Amino acid sequence: MTILETHELTKEFAGFRAVDRVTLTLEEGVAHALVGPNGAGKTTLFHMLTGFVTPSSGTIIALGQDITGLSPDRISRLGVARSFQITSLFEHRTALEHVVLALHARDPVSFRFWLSEGTVARYRPRAMEVLAEVGLADRARRPAGVLPYGQKRALELALALALSPKILLLDEPTSGMSLEDVHRTIALIKRVRAGRTVLLVEHNMGVVAELSERVIVMQQGRVIADGAYEQVRHDPAVVTAYLGQTDA
Repeated sequence: MTILETHELTKEFAGFRAVDRVTLTLEEGVAHALVGPNGAGKTTLFHMLTGFVTPSSGTIIALGQDITGLSPDRISRLGVARSFQITSLFEHRTALEHVVLALHARDPVSFRFWLSEGTVARYRPRAMEVLAEVGLADRARRPAGVLPYGQKRALELALALALSPKILLLDEPTSGMSLEDVHRTIALIKRVRAGRTVLLVEHNMGVVAELSERVIVMQQGRVIADGAYEQVRHDPAVVTAYLGQTDA
């Protein structure tokens, strides 16, 4: 069953077409990867799906609703959550405080940034459950600034999970990681993707092979291949996009 789809989605910047009439679908409960050479339009497409960039034309349907042009907070409240390629955490706030704030933000009856101790106490049990889900329960009281890089990325994933998303979008989840952290992150994403639709932008094809059931390949703003990893990696158009045209 389709849970997210785009129709002729296009984005132009000062006459440059970064995304060119992209029509695609994400299947419910399936892990997808969005890959392609630098400048293929992946990041722009990703930003449009999550409301950070407004499409020039075309539509985005998620969870049965037209979300084209909606703000990021409205999209997230519908059940679409994302992580970012670059970590953006409050260095002096603990991991637990980060997740409590995320839970507070998704509460439809609460709009105050300041939280009383009673409010914090109400969110704390669920926050600890989310931290346990990403392997950070024993780091709950540590400031984000002292966490190793891999654990900071895990905390960012926890913030996305706090929104109870049906669709989880991950932007370069292993970027800048050591090989050991990459393996840990792969295992973590395998755990948390159960029952969710996942779309990840990733350059590491080993990670794509491990995590993705379906691979969508972009080049010059267009989708040039879509299918299982083994099928896509041998597609002549994909080989040419990554390696360049070679003489026969």
